[in-house]
Amino acid sequence: MYYFIPCLKITPTKTVFLFISLASLLLGGCGGPTKQSSTQRYVYSGDKSALIAKAHLLLGTPYRYGGSHPSTGFDCSGFVQYTHASVGLRVPRTSKQQHQATKPIRKHDLRPGDLVFFRINRKRTISHVGIYIGKGKFIHAPSTGKRVSIARLDNPYWQRNYNSAGRIF
Repeated sequence: MYYFIPCLKITPTKTVFLFISLASLLLGGCGGPTKQSSTQRYVYSGDKSALIAKAHLLLGTPYRYGGSHPSTGFDCSGFVQYTHASVGLRVPRTSKQQHQATKPIRKHDLRPGDLVFFRINRKRTISHVGIYIGKGKFIHAPSTGKRVSIARLDNPYWQRNYNSAGRIF
């Protein structure tokens, strides 16, 4: 079953996330980003459910190298930057810079909204990022020819390439 809003096709699942997002914005009060220190780490006092809801609404958006907008597609770090900006939080553009801007956390301390970082193809630096959504899953823009999707951290590929996790807020 689909609900139609002018020019938008909204599924029941997206309706729930849209409702959560709107409720978070209305009830969130004056929460907003504040700079924590000169190390470019940022703290967000708002509700993480709005961030997760926005990420869910972008499921299916095509991957595009260097992409940073739903109308043209996303790469992994463009997806993270765009979703965070949607809740008023400024984050750096590249996955490496995003990694440097987070507070490191242990994998077993992950909470929804945290970022998960990967080193793909045995690269020495961070080369992929996703947003943890809970229950061992994360949302990300995977690679050329794919779309924004949900993956599991316990998938052998992601386990092998997992590097670290970090918290922006």
